[in-house]
Amino acid sequence: QVQLVESGGGLVQPGGSLRLSCAASGFTFSAYVMRWYRQAPGKERELVAFISSARAITNYADSVKGRFTISRDNAKNTVYLQMNSLKPEDTAVYYCNAARGSSVSWGQGTQVTVSS
Repeated sequence: QVQLVESGGGLVQPGGSLRLSCAASGFTFSAYVMRWYRQAPGKERELVAFISSARAITNYADSVKGRFTISRDNAKNTVYLQMNSLKPEDTAVYYCNAARGSSVSWGQGTQVTVSS
């Protein structure tokens, strides 16, 4: 059974940092492309960052380039999102996504709130 469990969200002041984790189980993690999405209240879910299965390729939304870093540890079946210089507009529920071909799975999400 595929399972993705996000953690690491919380309340942080503008300019602060958080590291999100997504622990995966039930599938061959190393073979899957991993993505982080986010959804703010009243807005559509948007892609934040992508990392290929071999960690060779990463890509980011323009709004987070230079501030967020996606990484993965295939030995630990975990993908991370390091978020620095956080802004109020980064406030959202952040979701982990695993994809390979037609197989797509989502985590339950973790809330990130950036506020003073």
